[in-house]
This record gives sequence, C-alpha cells and structure tokens, in this order.
Amino acid sequence: MSNAPESGHEEEEWLNSSEVAKLWPVRELWLSGVAHRADVRVRRIGGASRGTWGAEPTFYYFHPGDVRRAAAAIAEGHVDIPSRWRTDTPDGRREEFWGTLTARVAGTLMLAVLVVGILLILGTGIFLLTVE
Repeated sequence: MSNAPESGHEEEEWLNSSEVAKLWPVRELWLSGVAHRADVRVRRIGGASRGTWGAEPTFYYFHPGDVRRAAAAIAEGHVDIPSRWRTDTPDGRREEFWGTLTARVAGTLMLAVLVVGILLILGTGIFLLTVE
C-alpha cells in the first residue's frame, strides 16, 4: 500500500470506494483492508486528527490496474478475506443487515428524543405564559 502520488500523466483516474465496491464482493467499510491484503496501491485523503472533535473523514482511492488484478484474485479465492467482510456470504449479509438495522433504530431514537425535547420546551413555554 502506497500513499505516494503517481506521475502527472496517468492514463486512468484512480477509483473511489463506491466504484471498487461494485467490482469486489466486499463491504465498502472493509475495502482498504482487502486492498492491503491484495497488494493494491491506495491513496488515503483526509483522516487528520481534530483533537477532541475526532478526525476528519477519510477517503480512499484505489489504483485501477491493481483493482482489476485483485478482482480476479478475489474471484478465484487467492485473497484471504474474512467472511464478515464479504457481500456474498451469509456472515457478511448478516453483518450488513444488523449494522443497517442498528443505524436506523439509533437514528429513529435520536429523532424521537429531539421531537420530545422540542415538545417539552414548547409545553414549558406555553405553561409559563399561561400561569398568572
């Protein structure tokens, strides 16, 4: 895995994560790990620390020739990928289902808490305005 920029006159643009996810049977979250296992050159942009505020988003770009070579190796089973990382195994589909369900439930609960908080603030304001 290399972060070094290539020459200025490349023939093809590097592929982003969503493009690589269409070519490999791997969940997008694990693409950089699989790229490392398959010796695919990766450019990492972002991810710098923001101190207490976490880190900025990280974007990965993959060398197109390496991605095509790795796609064949993955299809033939020459790259050791945990089944939880894959989109074509029961373990991988289960992980994707539970991850999506958890995110949706958490989002719904956060929205419910926000709505209840707003209603409590409005109710308190109305109560205070009507009390003599």
